[in-house]
Amino acid sequence: MTKFPKNFLWGGAIAAHQVEGAWDVDGKGPTVMDMVTSGSHTIPRIYDPTLSDNHFFPTHEGIDFFNHYPEDIALFAEMGFKTLRLSINWTRIFPTGMEEVANEAGLQFYDKVFDECLKYGIEPLVTLCHYEMPYALVEKYNGWASREVISCFEKFSKTVIDRYHTKVKRWLTFNEINAGTLFTGVVMTLGIVKDYQGPMLDAPASEAEKFQALHHQFVASARVVNYAHQHYPELQMGNMIGFLPQYAFTPNPADILLAQEKNRIVNWFCSDIQVRGKYPTYAQRFFKENNIQLKIEEGDLEDLAKGRVDFYTLSYYMSFCVSTDNNLEETGGNLLGGIKNPYLEASDWGWQIDPKGLRWLLNEINDRYEIPIMVVENGLGAYDEKSSDGKIHDDYRSAYLREHIIQMAEAIEDGVNLIGYTPWGCIDLISLSTGEMAKRYGFIYVNKFDDGTGDFSREKKDSFEWYKNVIASNGDRL
Repeated sequence: MTKFPKNFLWGGAIAAHQVEGAWDVDGKGPTVMDMVTSGSHTIPRIYDPTLSDNHFFPTHEGIDFFNHYPEDIALFAEMGFKTLRLSINWTRIFPTGMEEVANEAGLQFYDKVFDECLKYGIEPLVTLCHYEMPYALVEKYNGWASREVISCFEKFSKTVIDRYHTKVKRWLTFNEINAGTLFTGVVMTLGIVKDYQGPMLDAPASEAEKFQALHHQFVASARVVNYAHQHYPELQMGNMIGFLPQYAFTPNPADILLAQEKNRIVNWFCSDIQVRGKYPTYAQRFFKENNIQLKIEEGDLEDLAKGRVDFYTLSYYMSFCVSTDNNLEETGGNLLGGIKNPYLEASDWGWQIDPKGLRWLLNEINDRYEIPIMVVENGLGAYDEKSSDGKIHDDYRSAYLREHIIQMAEAIEDGVNLIGYTPWGCIDLISLSTGEMAKRYGFIYVNKFDDGTGDFSREKKDSFEWYKNVIASNGDRL
Protein backbone atom coordinates (compact mmCIF):
# COMPACT_ATOMS: atom_id res chain seq x y z
CA MET A 1 0.00 0.00 0.00
CA THR A 2 1.28 3.45 -0.87
CA LYS A 3 2.73 5.59 1.90
CA PHE A 4 1.61 8.80 0.21
CA PRO A 5 -1.57 10.43 1.53
CA LYS A 6 -4.68 10.19 -0.60
CA ASN A 7 -4.71 13.90 -1.48
CA PHE A 8 -0.97 14.13 -2.20
CA LEU A 9 -0.21 16.89 -4.74
CA TRP A 10 1.75 15.29 -7.58
CA GLY A 11 2.76 17.67 -10.34
CA GLY A 12 5.62 19.56 -11.91
CA ALA A 13 7.36 22.93 -11.78
CA ILE A 14 8.38 25.65 -14.24
CA ALA A 15 9.30 29.35 -14.03
CA ALA A 16 8.08 32.16 -16.26
CA HIS A 17 11.47 33.46 -17.36
CA GLN A 18 12.66 29.97 -18.32
CA VAL A 19 9.65 28.96 -20.40
CA GLU A 20 7.46 31.84 -21.54
CA GLY A 21 9.57 33.72 -24.08
CA ALA A 22 7.64 36.65 -25.61
CA TRP A 23 9.89 38.83 -23.49
CA ASP A 24 8.64 42.12 -24.98
CA VAL A 25 5.12 41.15 -26.09
CA ASP A 26 1.88 42.83 -24.97
CA GLY A 27 3.65 45.55 -23.04
CA LYS A 28 5.93 43.31 -20.98
CA GLY A 29 9.05 45.04 -19.65
CA PRO A 30 12.55 43.55 -19.31
CA THR A 31 13.57 41.63 -16.21
CA VAL A 32 17.02 41.11 -14.74
CA MET A 33 17.12 37.61 -16.25
CA ASP A 34 16.33 39.05 -19.70
CA MET A 35 19.78 40.63 -19.45
CA VAL A 36 21.61 37.33 -18.90
CA THR A 37 23.30 35.59 -21.81
CA SER A 38 23.49 31.90 -22.54
CA GLY A 39 26.47 29.91 -21.28
CA SER A 40 27.74 26.36 -20.94
CA HIS A 41 29.80 24.01 -18.79
CA THR A 42 32.89 26.08 -19.44
CA ILE A 43 31.55 29.50 -20.44
CA PRO A 44 29.72 31.40 -17.67
CA ARG A 45 26.43 33.16 -18.19
CA ILE A 46 27.10 36.90 -18.32
CA TYR A 47 24.88 39.60 -16.91
CA ASP A 48 25.05 42.12 -19.77
CA PRO A 49 22.80 45.19 -19.50
CA THR A 50 24.30 46.58 -22.72
CA LEU A 51 22.50 43.88 -24.74
CA SER A 52 25.45 43.53 -27.12
CA ASP A 53 24.67 41.93 -30.47
CA ASN A 54 27.17 39.09 -30.12
CA HIS A 55 25.28 37.39 -27.30
CA PHE A 56 22.24 35.12 -27.28
CA PHE A 57 19.67 35.78 -24.56
CA PRO A 58 17.73 32.53 -24.09
CA THR A 59 14.93 33.96 -21.94
CA HIS A 60 13.77 36.09 -24.87
CA GLU A 61 12.32 33.00 -26.54
CA GLY A 62 12.30 30.41 -23.74
CA ILE A 63 10.34 27.42 -25.01
CA ASP A 64 7.51 29.71 -26.18
CA PHE A 65 5.15 28.61 -23.42
CA PHE A 66 3.46 31.97 -24.05
CA ASN A 67 1.94 30.46 -27.21
CA HIS A 68 2.13 26.75 -26.38
CA TYR A 69 0.56 26.76 -22.90
CA PRO A 70 -2.71 25.03 -23.97
CA GLU A 71 -0.75 22.15 -25.49
CA ASP A 72 1.65 21.95 -22.56
CA ILE A 73 -1.04 22.00 -19.88
CA ALA A 74 -2.94 19.30 -21.78
CA LEU A 75 0.19 17.14 -21.64
CA PHE A 76 0.55 17.82 -17.91
CA ALA A 77 -3.07 16.76 -17.47
CA GLU A 78 -2.40 13.58 -19.45
CA MET A 79 0.30 12.73 -16.92
CA GLY A 80 -2.28 13.25 -14.19
CA PHE A 81 -0.90 16.41 -12.56
CA LYS A 82 -2.78 17.51 -9.45
CA THR A 83 -0.83 20.78 -9.29
CA LEU A 84 1.44 22.89 -11.47
CA ARG A 85 3.99 25.16 -9.89
CA LEU A 86 4.61 28.23 -12.06
CA SER A 87 5.41 31.91 -11.60
CA ILE A 88 3.94 35.22 -12.64
CA ASN A 89 6.39 37.40 -14.50
CA TRP A 90 6.34 40.69 -12.57
CA THR A 91 7.02 42.75 -15.71
CA ARG A 92 4.00 41.40 -17.56
CA ILE A 93 1.89 43.09 -14.89
CA PHE A 94 4.02 46.16 -14.12
CA PRO A 95 6.61 46.58 -16.91
CA THR A 96 8.95 48.75 -14.84
CA GLY A 97 7.55 47.88 -11.42
CA MET A 98 6.74 51.55 -10.86
CA GLU A 99 3.48 51.98 -12.77
CA GLU A 100 0.36 52.80 -10.81
CA VAL A 101 -1.95 50.91 -13.19
CA ALA A 102 -1.42 47.24 -14.03
CA ASN A 103 -0.97 46.03 -17.59
CA GLU A 104 -4.31 44.40 -18.42
CA ALA A 105 -2.87 42.33 -21.28
CA GLY A 106 -0.48 40.67 -18.85
CA LEU A 107 -3.22 39.99 -16.35
CA GLN A 108 -5.37 38.42 -19.06
CA PHE A 109 -2.55 36.08 -20.08
CA TYR A 110 -2.37 34.54 -16.62
CA ASP A 111 -6.16 34.40 -16.43
CA LYS A 112 -6.02 32.17 -19.50
CA VAL A 113 -3.18 30.03 -18.11
CA PHE A 114 -4.90 29.46 -14.76
CA ASP A 115 -8.25 28.75 -16.44
CA GLU A 116 -6.54 26.19 -18.65
CA CYS A 117 -5.09 24.48 -15.57
CA LEU A 118 -8.41 24.48 -13.73
CA LYS A 119 -10.16 23.04 -16.78
CA TYR A 120 -8.19 19.84 -16.14
CA GLY A 121 -8.45 19.97 -12.36
CA ILE A 122 -4.84 21.11 -11.99
CA GLU A 123 -4.32 23.44 -9.03
CA PRO A 124 -1.94 26.33 -9.79
CA LEU A 125 0.80 26.81 -7.20
CA VAL A 126 2.10 30.30 -7.93
CA THR A 127 5.45 31.87 -7.09
CA LEU A 128 5.21 35.65 -6.99
CA CYS A 129 8.89 36.34 -7.67
CA HIS A 130 10.97 33.64 -9.37
CA TYR A 131 14.02 35.71 -10.39
CA GLU A 132 11.79 38.02 -12.47
CA MET A 133 12.60 41.41 -11.00
CA PRO A 134 11.93 44.40 -13.28
CA TYR A 135 15.20 45.65 -14.73
CA ALA A 136 13.99 49.23 -14.29
CA LEU A 137 14.08 48.73 -10.51
CA VAL A 138 17.73 47.71 -10.81
CA GLU A 139 18.51 50.81 -12.83
CA LYS A 140 16.76 53.18 -10.42
CA TYR A 141 17.21 51.53 -7.02
CA ASN A 142 19.94 48.86 -7.43
CA GLY A 143 17.34 46.22 -6.77
CA TRP A 144 16.54 45.08 -3.24
CA ALA A 145 19.44 47.07 -1.85
CA SER A 146 16.93 49.93 -1.64
CA ARG A 147 13.91 49.90 0.61
CA GLU A 148 11.76 51.57 -2.07
CA VAL A 149 11.38 48.22 -3.83
CA ILE A 150 9.29 46.85 -0.95
CA SER A 151 6.26 48.93 -1.91
CA CYS A 152 6.70 48.03 -5.59
CA PHE A 153 6.57 44.34 -4.72
CA GLU A 154 3.58 44.85 -2.43
CA LYS A 155 1.67 46.61 -5.21
CA PHE A 156 2.41 43.81 -7.68
CA SER A 157 1.58 41.05 -5.22
CA LYS A 158 -1.67 42.60 -4.00
CA THR A 159 -2.73 43.18 -7.60
CA VAL A 160 -2.32 39.56 -8.65
CA ILE A 161 -3.67 38.11 -5.39
CA ASP A 162 -6.76 40.30 -5.73
CA ARG A 163 -7.15 39.23 -9.34
CA TYR A 164 -6.58 35.49 -8.99
CA HIS A 165 -7.54 34.58 -5.41
CA THR A 166 -10.48 32.51 -6.62
CA LYS A 167 -8.25 30.56 -9.00
CA VAL A 168 -5.02 30.22 -6.99
CA LYS A 169 -5.23 28.94 -3.42
CA ARG A 170 -1.52 28.40 -2.69
CA TRP A 171 1.12 31.09 -3.15
CA LEU A 172 4.88 31.35 -2.60
CA THR A 173 6.53 34.73 -2.15
CA PHE A 174 10.20 34.50 -3.23
CA ASN A 175 11.83 31.59 -5.01
CA GLU A 176 14.92 30.23 -3.23
CA ILE A 177 15.15 33.38 -1.13
CA ASN A 178 18.18 31.95 0.69
CA ALA A 179 20.21 32.20 -2.52
CA GLY A 180 20.60 35.82 -1.47
CA THR A 181 22.94 34.64 1.30
CA LEU A 182 25.33 33.23 -1.32
CA PHE A 183 27.60 34.66 -3.97
CA THR A 184 25.44 32.77 -6.46
CA GLY A 185 22.31 34.65 -5.58
CA VAL A 186 23.09 38.32 -6.05
CA VAL A 187 22.17 38.85 -9.70
CA MET A 188 19.08 36.70 -9.89
CA THR A 189 17.68 36.99 -6.36
CA LEU A 190 18.54 40.48 -5.16
CA GLY A 191 19.09 42.45 -8.35
CA ILE A 192 22.11 44.25 -6.81
CA VAL A 193 23.79 44.57 -10.18
CA LYS A 194 23.67 48.24 -11.13
CA ASP A 195 26.75 49.18 -13.20
CA TYR A 196 27.91 45.56 -13.07
CA GLN A 197 28.72 43.36 -16.03
CA GLY A 198 30.15 39.90 -15.58
CA PRO A 199 29.44 36.27 -14.66
CA MET A 200 25.93 35.74 -13.31
CA LEU A 201 27.27 33.65 -10.42
CA ASP A 202 29.72 36.29 -9.19
CA ALA A 203 29.03 38.62 -6.28
CA PRO A 204 28.97 42.37 -7.00
CA ALA A 205 27.79 43.10 -3.46
CA SER A 206 29.17 43.14 0.08
CA GLU A 207 27.87 40.89 2.86
CA ALA A 208 26.29 43.93 4.50
CA GLU A 209 24.53 44.94 1.29
CA LYS A 210 23.26 41.42 0.64
CA PHE A 211 21.76 40.96 4.09
CA GLN A 212 20.21 44.43 4.05
CA ALA A 213 18.59 43.54 0.74
CA LEU A 214 17.38 40.27 2.25
CA HIS A 215 15.85 42.18 5.14
CA HIS A 216 13.86 44.19 2.61
CA GLN A 217 12.67 40.94 1.02
CA PHE A 218 11.67 39.51 4.41
CA VAL A 219 9.58 42.59 5.15
CA ALA A 220 8.01 42.53 1.70
CA SER A 221 7.22 38.82 1.98
CA ALA A 222 5.72 39.20 5.44
CA ARG A 223 3.53 42.14 4.41
CA VAL A 224 2.16 40.21 1.43
CA VAL A 225 1.52 37.11 3.54
CA ASN A 226 -0.30 39.22 6.13
CA TYR A 227 -2.32 40.98 3.42
CA ALA A 228 -3.48 37.64 2.02
CA HIS A 229 -4.34 36.30 5.47
CA GLN A 230 -6.39 39.38 6.29
CA HIS A 231 -8.26 39.69 3.00
CA TYR A 232 -8.47 36.05 1.83
CA PRO A 233 -8.17 33.75 4.84
CA GLU A 234 -8.77 30.71 2.65
CA LEU A 235 -5.42 31.22 0.91
CA GLN A 236 -2.29 29.34 1.95
CA MET A 237 0.95 31.32 1.82
CA GLY A 238 4.34 29.63 1.65
CA ASN A 239 8.05 30.32 1.42
CA MET A 240 10.59 28.63 -0.86
CA ILE A 241 14.11 27.57 0.15
CA GLY A 242 16.86 26.15 -2.04
CA PHE A 243 17.98 23.52 0.47
CA LEU A 244 21.69 22.74 0.27
CA PRO A 245 22.59 20.25 3.04
CA GLN A 246 26.09 20.71 4.45
CA TYR A 247 27.64 17.52 5.85
CA ALA A 248 30.69 17.43 8.08
CA PHE A 249 33.25 15.48 6.05
CA THR A 250 34.85 13.94 9.15
CA PRO A 251 33.91 13.46 12.82
CA ASN A 252 36.45 16.14 13.68
CA PRO A 253 34.50 18.49 16.00
CA ALA A 254 35.83 21.43 14.00
CA ASP A 255 34.12 19.99 10.90
CA ILE A 256 30.92 19.41 12.86
CA LEU A 257 30.85 23.05 13.97
CA LEU A 258 31.66 24.28 10.46
CA ALA A 259 28.78 22.27 9.01
CA GLN A 260 26.43 23.61 11.69
CA GLU A 261 27.46 27.19 10.95
CA LYS A 262 27.00 26.78 7.20
CA ASN A 263 23.67 25.00 7.55
CA ARG A 264 22.39 27.78 9.77
CA ILE A 265 23.15 30.63 7.38
CA VAL A 266 22.58 28.82 4.07
CA ASN A 267 19.58 26.67 4.93
CA TRP A 268 17.88 27.87 8.12
CA PHE A 269 18.37 31.63 8.38
CA CYS A 270 15.72 32.69 5.86
CA SER A 271 13.10 30.13 6.83
CA ASP A 272 13.60 30.77 10.54
CA ILE A 273 12.50 34.34 9.83
CA GLN A 274 9.67 33.45 7.44
CA VAL A 275 8.27 30.57 9.51
CA ARG A 276 8.99 31.75 13.05
CA GLY A 277 8.55 35.46 12.34
CA LYS A 278 11.79 36.72 13.89
CA TYR A 279 15.53 36.82 13.43
CA PRO A 280 17.28 33.79 14.98
CA THR A 281 19.67 34.32 17.87
CA TYR A 282 22.62 32.81 16.00
CA ALA A 283 22.40 35.63 13.46
CA GLN A 284 23.73 38.08 16.03
CA ARG A 285 27.24 36.62 16.03
CA PHE A 286 27.25 36.16 12.26
CA PHE A 287 26.31 39.81 11.75
CA LYS A 288 28.93 40.96 14.25
CA GLU A 289 31.75 38.95 12.68
CA ASN A 290 30.82 40.09 9.17
CA ASN A 291 30.36 43.79 10.01
CA ILE A 292 26.65 43.69 9.17
CA GLN A 293 24.51 46.35 10.82
CA LEU A 294 20.99 46.09 9.51
CA LYS A 295 18.85 49.19 9.12
CA ILE A 296 15.59 47.98 10.63
CA GLU A 297 12.84 50.58 10.55
CA GLU A 298 10.00 50.94 13.01
CA GLY A 299 7.35 48.34 12.36
CA ASP A 300 9.61 45.92 10.45
CA LEU A 301 9.90 43.38 13.25
CA GLU A 302 6.15 43.54 13.86
CA ASP A 303 5.61 42.89 10.15
CA LEU A 304 7.84 39.81 10.33
CA ALA A 305 5.90 38.49 13.31
CA LYS A 306 2.54 38.99 11.59
CA GLY A 307 3.63 37.58 8.22
CA ARG A 308 4.56 34.01 9.06
CA VAL A 309 3.99 31.48 6.29
CA ASP A 310 1.56 28.57 6.44
CA PHE A 311 3.64 25.95 4.69
CA TYR A 312 7.28 25.35 3.74
CA THR A 313 8.52 24.52 0.25
CA LEU A 314 11.97 23.68 -1.01
CA SER A 315 14.13 22.74 -3.95
CA TYR A 316 16.62 19.89 -3.58
CA TYR A 317 19.25 18.81 -6.07
CA MET A 318 22.49 18.01 -4.21
CA SER A 319 24.31 17.86 -0.90
CA PHE A 320 27.74 19.14 0.11
CA CYS A 321 30.62 18.12 2.33
CA VAL A 322 32.62 20.70 4.27
CA SER A 323 35.85 20.45 6.21
CA THR A 324 38.45 22.60 7.92
CA ASP A 325 41.12 20.56 6.08
CA ASN A 326 42.05 22.54 2.97
CA ASN A 327 43.97 19.63 1.42
CA LEU A 328 41.00 17.43 0.58
CA GLU A 329 39.76 16.79 -2.96
CA GLU A 330 37.01 19.17 -4.00
CA THR A 331 34.14 18.54 -6.37
CA GLY A 332 33.94 20.82 -9.37
CA GLY A 333 30.26 20.45 -10.20
CA ASN A 334 28.25 21.38 -7.12
CA LEU A 335 26.98 24.94 -7.01
CA LEU A 336 28.86 25.66 -3.80
CA GLY A 337 31.85 23.42 -4.51
CA GLY A 338 32.75 21.56 -1.36
CA ILE A 339 34.63 18.36 -0.64
CA LYS A 340 33.96 15.44 -2.96
CA ASN A 341 31.69 12.88 -1.33
CA PRO A 342 33.10 9.42 -2.15
CA TYR A 343 29.73 7.75 -1.54
CA LEU A 344 27.81 9.65 -4.19
CA GLU A 345 27.55 9.63 -7.97
CA ALA A 346 27.17 12.83 -9.98
CA SER A 347 25.04 14.11 -12.86
CA ASP A 348 26.34 15.10 -16.31
CA TRP A 349 26.89 18.56 -14.84
CA GLY A 350 28.76 17.28 -11.79
CA TRP A 351 25.94 17.73 -9.27
CA GLN A 352 26.30 15.04 -6.60
CA ILE A 353 23.19 12.86 -6.38
CA ASP A 354 22.03 12.16 -2.83
CA PRO A 355 18.46 10.82 -2.50
CA LYS A 356 18.87 9.87 1.17
CA GLY A 357 19.85 13.45 1.87
CA LEU A 358 16.27 14.37 0.95
CA ARG A 359 14.86 12.10 3.68
CA TRP A 360 17.30 13.59 6.18
CA LEU A 361 16.45 17.21 5.41
CA LEU A 362 12.67 16.58 5.30
CA ASN A 363 12.88 15.20 8.82
CA GLU A 364 14.97 18.16 9.95
CA ILE A 365 12.49 20.67 8.48
CA ASN A 366 9.52 18.83 9.94
CA ASP A 367 11.06 18.65 13.41
CA ARG A 368 12.04 22.33 13.35
CA TYR A 369 8.81 23.91 12.09
CA GLU A 370 5.93 21.40 12.29
CA ILE A 371 4.06 22.83 9.29
CA PRO A 372 3.17 21.18 5.93
CA ILE A 373 6.05 20.70 3.49
CA MET A 374 6.24 20.47 -0.29
CA VAL A 375 9.23 19.52 -2.46
CA VAL A 376 8.64 21.95 -5.32
CA GLU A 377 11.88 21.39 -7.24
CA ASN A 378 13.93 18.23 -7.73
CA GLY A 379 15.19 16.77 -10.97
CA LEU A 380 18.01 15.60 -13.19
CA GLY A 381 19.58 17.83 -15.81
CA ALA A 382 20.98 15.53 -18.48
CA TYR A 383 21.86 15.25 -22.14
CA ASP A 384 18.89 13.62 -23.88
CA GLU A 385 19.81 11.93 -27.17
CA LYS A 386 17.25 10.50 -29.55
CA SER A 387 17.71 6.81 -30.26
CA SER A 388 17.58 5.22 -33.70
CA ASP A 389 13.82 4.80 -33.28
CA GLY A 390 13.51 8.58 -32.90
CA LYS A 391 12.50 8.36 -29.24
CA ILE A 392 14.16 9.47 -26.01
CA HIS A 393 14.72 6.58 -23.63
CA ASP A 394 15.57 8.47 -20.45
CA ASP A 395 15.55 5.64 -17.92
CA TYR A 396 18.28 7.53 -16.05
CA ARG A 397 15.79 10.29 -15.28
CA SER A 398 13.16 7.89 -14.01
CA ALA A 399 15.81 6.15 -11.90
CA TYR A 400 16.91 9.47 -10.36
CA LEU A 401 13.35 10.51 -9.50
CA ARG A 402 12.44 7.00 -8.31
CA GLU A 403 15.16 7.05 -5.67
CA HIS A 404 14.07 10.46 -4.41
CA ILE A 405 10.40 9.44 -4.29
CA ILE A 406 11.38 6.34 -2.28
CA GLN A 407 13.09 8.57 0.24
CA MET A 408 10.07 10.89 0.38
CA ALA A 409 7.92 7.85 1.18
CA GLU A 410 10.35 6.92 3.96
CA ALA A 411 10.14 10.48 5.32
CA ILE A 412 6.33 10.26 5.38
CA GLU A 413 6.69 6.99 7.27
CA ASP A 414 8.99 8.85 9.67
CA GLY A 415 6.12 11.22 10.37
CA VAL A 416 6.94 14.09 8.02
CA ASN A 417 3.91 16.12 6.92
CA LEU A 418 4.80 16.08 3.21
CA ILE A 419 1.88 17.22 1.04
CA GLY A 420 3.25 17.50 -2.50
CA TYR A 421 6.00 16.95 -5.06
CA THR A 422 6.57 18.97 -8.23
CA PRO A 423 9.74 17.83 -10.06
CA TRP A 424 11.65 20.63 -11.73
CA GLY A 425 11.37 21.23 -15.43
CA CYS A 426 8.49 18.85 -16.09
CA ILE A 427 8.98 20.09 -19.66
CA ASP A 428 12.40 21.00 -21.08
CA LEU A 429 13.28 24.63 -20.39
CA ILE A 430 16.18 27.07 -20.24
CA SER A 431 18.67 26.06 -17.56
CA LEU A 432 19.04 28.75 -14.91
CA SER A 433 22.66 28.02 -14.04
CA THR A 434 24.05 27.74 -17.58
CA GLY A 435 21.36 29.08 -19.91
CA GLU A 436 21.49 25.90 -21.98
CA MET A 437 18.73 23.90 -23.62
CA ALA A 438 21.12 20.94 -23.72
CA LYS A 439 20.68 20.56 -19.96
CA ARG A 440 17.25 18.95 -20.10
CA TYR A 441 15.03 18.08 -17.15
CA GLY A 442 11.63 17.38 -18.64
CA PHE A 443 9.28 14.50 -19.20
CA ILE A 444 8.49 16.35 -22.43
CA TYR A 445 11.17 17.08 -25.03
CA VAL A 446 11.15 20.52 -26.66
CA ASN A 447 12.77 20.89 -30.07
CA LYS A 448 14.81 23.96 -29.20
CA PHE A 449 18.61 24.11 -29.17
CA ASP A 450 21.46 26.17 -27.80
CA ASP A 451 22.15 27.89 -31.12
CA GLY A 452 18.60 29.27 -31.17
CA THR A 453 17.31 26.84 -33.79
CA GLY A 454 14.31 24.55 -33.40
CA ASP A 455 10.59 24.62 -34.06
CA PHE A 456 9.42 24.36 -30.42
CA SER A 457 7.54 21.12 -31.14
CA ARG A 458 6.88 18.84 -28.17
CA GLU A 459 7.52 15.08 -27.82
CA LYS A 460 6.99 12.66 -24.95
CA LYS A 461 10.04 10.97 -23.43
CA ASP A 462 9.87 7.52 -21.84
CA SER A 463 9.77 9.20 -18.44
CA PHE A 464 6.40 10.72 -19.39
CA GLU A 465 4.63 7.35 -19.15
CA TRP A 466 6.68 6.40 -16.10
CA TYR A 467 5.61 9.50 -14.16
CA LYS A 468 2.03 9.07 -15.37
CA ASN A 469 2.01 5.62 -13.72
CA VAL A 470 3.60 7.00 -10.55
CA ILE A 471 0.80 9.54 -10.19
CA ALA A 472 -1.95 7.09 -11.13
CA SER A 473 -0.75 4.71 -8.41
CA ASN A 474 -0.16 7.53 -5.90
CA GLY A 475 3.50 6.61 -5.71
CA ASP A 476 2.96 2.86 -5.46
CA ARG A 477 4.31 1.91 -8.93
CA LEU A 478 7.83 3.23 -9.29
